[in-house]
Amino acid sequence: MSYIKPPFRHPDLPSNELGYSKKDYEGTISTLCAGCGHDSISGAIVQACYEMSVEPHRIAKLSGIGCSSKTPAYFLNNSHGFNSVHGRMPSVATGANLANRDLLYLGVSGDGDSASIGMGQFVHVIRRNLNMTYIVMNNGCYGLTKGQDSATADEGSLSKGGSTNLFQGIDLVGLAMELGASFVARSFSGDKNQLIPLLKAAMSHKGFAFIDIISPCVTFNNNVGSTKSYDYVRDHMETLGTLDFVPYKNEITLDYQAGDSKAVQLHDGSMLNLHKLNLEWDPTNRKSALEQINQSKDKGEILTGLIYIDQESTDLHSLIKTTKQPLNSLTEKELMPSLTDLELINEDHR
Repeated sequence: MSYIKPPFRHPDLPSNELGYSKKDYEGTISTLCAGCGHDSISGAIVQACYEMSVEPHRIAKLSGIGCSSKTPAYFLNNSHGFNSVHGRMPSVATGANLANRDLLYLGVSGDGDSASIGMGQFVHVIRRNLNMTYIVMNNGCYGLTKGQDSATADEGSLSKGGSTNLFQGIDLVGLAMELGASFVARSFSGDKNQLIPLLKAAMSHKGFAFIDIISPCVTFNNNVGSTKSYDYVRDHMETLGTLDFVPYKNEITLDYQAGDSKAVQLHDGSMLNLHKLNLEWDPTNRKSALEQINQSKDKGEILTGLIYIDQESTDLHSLIKTTKQPLNSLTEKELMPSLTDLELINEDHR
């Protein structure tokens, strides 16, 4: 059986402003279970990159181990890629980002890869505010090893085998907020209308952008009693607001009252219907975001949408004051200090 997609596509496929069609952002044929939420996320990534007119060779996709970490093979076939060992994707992403700051970094992980074996690395990549988009495809179970509960499985959730999870689940969104992540969002694999704008916003954010995506496992965790099943998530979603993403071009301004709706024409001529949230919600207020997360948890609801964003975020390169030129392009001339500079360096260490 071949997993390579046939090269033929309709010759009149629409193109984005760079001349790329959607096929230029696709990957190989997925080998995941039919109906897996991860495939929907892969499709959303393809759509987001196509609509943003990102050059595929400017993206680096990285992953660890797990069903989720297989997905980079299923999108962005013409991009850079590295499949690391279990839980170690953040350190590989950090090294790659320090070597070449000009690429867009897209990390794909799972609830086991990030909330169990990779928890230490997840914590520190947030703390360093690495300029990347970090996606967790969260299904609450270990799909590659027959569906055991993962660290994000909710207490009281029922497994396919009939056992009840006795332990409190790790909320990666709440953890990311507590650790100071500069962009935090949650979505559902079955809601592309919300997910695609969130992906575009995350990839445009300077700093660490985290998106926790509930992605039901149709084989091991889509049963009655599971809090990560399709039916449960659809019945318990609480959406913060209707989202869209406007790229950085000449500013479009308008004025309308809280609670009202208004249509505005975008740069491409399309119309966007805006609905202003009530005055109580502010995604730039970290304290308010944490309170909203806790309130939703108490109600048994799954909070989705853009939960928090720090628009003045300072990424790792700015924090440690690296050179504007990518490190992988520096020559011996730039890397070797002069005799005077070397003497000053040695003097500082005496």
